Amino acid sequence: MHPIRHLSLLVFLLGVLVRTHAAAPRPDILLLMPDQWRGDSLSAVGHPVVKTPTLDRLASEGALFRRAYSTCPSCIPARLSLLTGLHPSTSGLVGYAPFPIKHPTFPALLADAGYATVLVGRNMHQNPPNKFIGYQRELLGSTYLSDDDYDRTLRAAAPESRGIRAVIESLGVTTNFWQAKPWALPEELHPTAWVAARARSVITETAPALPLFLTASFYAPHPPLFPPPAYFDKYLTAALPAPARGDWVKWDALSPDGDRNGHRIRLEGDKLRAAQAGYFGLIEHLDAQLAPLIAAFTARSRAAGRPWIIVFTTDHGELLGDHGYFRKCEPYEGSANIPFIIAASPDLTFKAGLRSFQPVCLEDIMPTLLELAGLPPPKPMDGISLVATLRGASTPLRATLHSEHANTYGPAQAFHALTDGRHKYVWRPADGTEQLFNLESDPREEHDLAPVDTHAIELADWRSRLIRTLTDRPEGFTDGSRLIAGRPYPSIQKRPAVSAPR
Repeated sequence: MHPIRHLSLLVFLLGVLVRTHAAAPRPDILLLMPDQWRGDSLSAVGHPVVKTPTLDRLASEGALFRRAYSTCPSCIPARLSLLTGLHPSTSGLVGYAPFPIKHPTFPALLADAGYATVLVGRNMHQNPPNKFIGYQRELLGSTYLSDDDYDRTLRAAAPESRGIRAVIESLGVTTNFWQAKPWALPEELHPTAWVAARARSVITETAPALPLFLTASFYAPHPPLFPPPAYFDKYLTAALPAPARGDWVKWDALSPDGDRNGHRIRLEGDKLRAAQAGYFGLIEHLDAQLAPLIAAFTARSRAAGRPWIIVFTTDHGELLGDHGYFRKCEPYEGSANIPFIIAASPDLTFKAGLRSFQPVCLEDIMPTLLELAGLPPPKPMDGISLVATLRGASTPLRATLHSEHANTYGPAQAFHALTDGRHKYVWRPADGTEQLFNLESDPREEHDLAPVDTHAIELADWRSRLIRTLTDRPEGFTDGSRLIAGRPYPSIQKRPAVSAPR
């Protein structure tokens, strides 16, 4: 072929390639986000009793990250990290406190790029509420608020219920503690079923020409622990696993009635069994509700000729009696380790059935979804895009992941932790207590290696890593050569003012 003709043909083909790439539709995105779901509570990772066939199937089609963590395991800071891709030390929110969003959120960036952005269910628990997190439409349903969309639906369908707050009171359960009873109304009126049904309606109602970012935000399995009777009864009579029991816990100092915060408790006997039945029952019920939702979502994408992405995760876990704890805000696996599944349609070329033990976090969701949508991440950005890993790359993502939580239940609860996916180091800034766990041989963290002489060098190495991590922190946790206990540790760091994104 003549060189000029060859060059012309090459230019033509490149033009076609560029036009084809530019015209590639943005993927539909479904974020499935329950609240307070432990990372080990999936049958796909070998839980001894919980059955989650829908999520197991989703994991087999995509990737499951077993060492995923909430870098500040309570609702407000965890959801802030998810929305902004920023670590707590970057945003300035290092504990549970009211905190307005001051950085761009990925729902807002997707909305600006032409997505229909919809939130169904539990709000993102930002306090004070932001006028624009990025969701153009919100259908709100919780189990602690009266007069939201769900509560109005419940009152209309079952006037005798007098709303969700009255239902909770009549059952004798609470929104934060371990009391558990079966749901007493028709299953379709359960808050989990309502979120799933309304999310399916959004899928049908959204204009097919628009790419959709839909967040289905469930309150379960967060208390109140009230699954439908069939799910509650199933687990109430099952052979349930014992909570993790660390050899480092002073069990005699714990009360079976719990403390005033519901944080420290020796949960045992019928009280433990009921709490587990309520918690695991909510999980299996939610998993069942996800199957038709996922089917409707993927069918819409296929009909429109668009790729699809599904992310399943949560804000933090639930200790459920582990080591004498209930609720969250702790560094231990039951609290900080979270489920993390990402799957996509075949045209996005993810490696099916991938199982990763690299440490990842909620902050990684934002850059991952933005890259898949063809959008640049804002700066600053602490999260790391997982796209290459999802497609089979073995490149390490990060050497260690830092997590923390300031005082919420009292000074003794505050912590800093580091993990590389194989070990975990914990430092308590109140008194300087250290712990070291081997997650591979001791995944329930029942054996603290910090006091063991043969691990002294390893412990010192982890201590040095945390010193480097905490250098220049405003609290003064280190002078560069040692960790300093007893420093004030408020939930909000003093940071320079940053303008709101809109």
